[in-house]
Amino acid sequence: MPEIIPAIIAKNLEEVKEKIKLVESCVEGVQLDISDGVFTTMKTWPYFVEATKGKDEPERLKNIETKLALEVHLMISQPEKEIDRWIASGAKRILVHFESTERLPEIIEKVKNAGLETGIVLNLQTPVNVLDGLSLMSDIGVVQLMGISEIGYYGHPFSEQVLPKIFTLRDKCPDVKIAVDGGINKETALKAAQMGADILVAGSAIFESGDIRGIIEELKNLLNNIKK
Repeated sequence: MPEIIPAIIAKNLEEVKEKIKLVESCVEGVQLDISDGVFTTMKTWPYFVEATKGKDEPERLKNIETKLALEVHLMISQPEKEIDRWIASGAKRILVHFESTERLPEIIEKVKNAGLETGIVLNLQTPVNVLDGLSLMSDIGVVQLMGISEIGYYGHPFSEQVLPKIFTLRDKCPDVKIAVDGGINKETALKAAQMGADILVAGSAIFESGDIRGIIEELKNLLNNIKK
């Protein structure tokens, strides 16, 4: 069954903690959306915090007591300048946008050598064939496809333009996990899963539902017997 991973957008670490607690009994992991206001139009923790209050800010993730696996979706420009901080944050998986850097192989190798899992994220407009010549592709655990045209905030509508990309990527890279992020709800989750998605990252559908446990269970039940 495809895995449901809640996407957390937060302005500060307290909000991160609060949202983790809201889903902790329902899922095995969460994805923290990290936006610097450069690669995206908005800022989240820790870039929302004035001057980040010290360069050790990401390391404060280690202080959160939770059974959940934490992964960070870095929507930041030139992540090679920040990657050491996120490696030290305690996250189990680090996802980096293909479009955000010209030093992706270097980042992949550094994350791998730290014993963490690496993911590559492709914006909606980026074709999957950009991965064809990428060295260290065998070290990638996840390729995350954005299902929305504007990233960094909740509620943007799902684009079916991502569906053939899922199918193409599954054919090209049968062993890689495929995640789809953005606009995921009961209807679009089913479509993405039928095309071959292994992970469905949902934000507003969960946190703005009014019934977090209920919507997660509905999504799980919907996907339980999916035939890809």
